Amino acid sequence: MSQQDLHLDDFISRFQLLRPQPGRATLNQRQAAVLIPIVRRQEPGLLLTKRSSQLRKHAGQVAFPGGAVDSSDASLIAAALREAEEEVAIPPSSVEILGVLPPVDSVTGFQVTPVVGIIPPDLHYHASVDEVAAVFEMPLAEALRLGRYHPLDIHRRGNSHRVWLSWYQHYFVWGMTAGIIRELALQVGIKP
Repeated sequence: MSQQDLHLDDFISRFQLLRPQPGRATLNQRQAAVLIPIVRRQEPGLLLTKRSSQLRKHAGQVAFPGGAVDSSDASLIAAALREAEEEVAIPPSSVEILGVLPPVDSVTGFQVTPVVGIIPPDLHYHASVDEVAAVFEMPLAEALRLGRYHPLDIHRRGNSHRVWLSWYQHYFVWGMTAGIIRELALQVGIKP
């Protein structure tokens, strides 16, 4: 599949037909979820945020809307939808859930489940000023281009850990966010 012919129907079909493969075992116990919002267009977009520089953790980083599961959340999907509404005012009822990717461990001790959903193109985002500095959209075809991600191996506490790095316009996309996007590309059959 090439990025030039990536249309929303193609993406949805490929995501649903190519079942997510179990990832490596996660070690973290605390649960979190993020929404991977795909904007419904003929040539779809990927909605991302830049976190506020005032936050204690991951300040200024590009991220998906999401966060820790609360006791009030009925599921991981409910947690992702709640966080997306809190952070960028995406109404949960406007999200068409496609499914989830295998969870990944965060460096802050969470097991994070990426939830893939389709959102309408005409939403008016209202970023939470406490949490989000910017909301932007990257063309999905560009986001899923595997050649844009570059590996960096980090050694921390005696363990080797690979992170992925990329740029889009003036946004530095790296770490867990870049890794999740890359996994999504592999999930829908983009070849490395």
